[in-house]
Amino acid sequence: MYLKTMSFLAAILFVAITAAEARDQIRIVGSSTVFPFSTSVAEQFGKVSKFKTPIVESTGSGGGMKLFCAGVGQKHPDITNSSRRIKKSEFNKCNKNGVGITEVKIGFDGIVLGNSKAGPDLNFSLKHVFQALAAKVPVDGKLIDNPYKMWSDIDPSLPKIKIEILGPPPTSGTRDAFVEIAMEGGAKKFPSLKALKKSNKKQFKAIAHTIREDGVFIEAGENDNLIVQKLLANPKALGIFGFSFLDQNADKIKGASIKGVSPEFEKIAEGQYPISRSLYFYVKQQHLGVIPGIKEFVKEFTKEGTWGIDGYLVDKGLIPLPSDVRKATMKAARGMDTLSM
Repeated sequence: MYLKTMSFLAAILFVAITAAEARDQIRIVGSSTVFPFSTSVAEQFGKVSKFKTPIVESTGSGGGMKLFCAGVGQKHPDITNSSRRIKKSEFNKCNKNGVGITEVKIGFDGIVLGNSKAGPDLNFSLKHVFQALAAKVPVDGKLIDNPYKMWSDIDPSLPKIKIEILGPPPTSGTRDAFVEIAMEGGAKKFPSLKALKKSNKKQFKAIAHTIREDGVFIEAGENDNLIVQKLLANPKALGIFGFSFLDQNADKIKGASIKGVSPEFEKIAEGQYPISRSLYFYVKQQHLGVIPGIKEFVKEFTKEGTWGIDGYLVDKGLIPLPSDVRKATMKAARGMDTLSM
């Protein structure tokens, strides 16, 4: 009750202070993966509506949530994009700072391990991925610092080339989803770690989520396009990024298969590709009616011609939600339903 009262008071205060001098342009922050989708909608919105084209910044999912949940007012963003669902800690911070939230799931994405088309064709298991990237791995029954330098050290069937992987920083939703889906999935292939998850979930998570820091994994920032450029310069290296970037650069790079399944639109949509996730954006309810055009922007984003199976975001690599889920999500989004956790 206290948090709801604080949120209501924050909204009233925001309206009273800013009504005469409100920003006339929506400000959007967050995920680099959702960035191209959000930018496309913003550009279309600017063309077809009476409102200014929203400003969209790529700050990473974690960075966007930090900015979004910091408070209500002119200096705070109106919407944040995310390539993973809001965390409980972030939701609590939003509540503490008087921020009410509407959650909008926009579709699906696959996380790709990709390399230059000049590089080798690759097929990894989730176990291979964990062994390549984890800071500590089981060897002969003992958990030790990762000793693997070559892919062939992990499995003789893999190429005899140095393990070099470019990936996103800890603030990235792609990184969060990758360690949760791929790294945890690979860790559970070891009986000792699978048993540890049952006995000590916190310790298991620390092992599964901790990426090695000996130079094999290189943080390449939030700019996925930069990763693509580096892969072209080094055909033996791999990069971690969303399917949409693979789709947009299919003439230059290719995705490794995971468990024999290649990262393709249909296989991600059907749930066959093992490393896939949902994509979101979050709307600050206290800014509705103060920053012009927010409701209208949400309406543009949730049109069938935007996010549907034949929508313009599909051309950008978005994998749509099923029809019934889209309809329910559209209704909740346009009604500005309040998220609770």
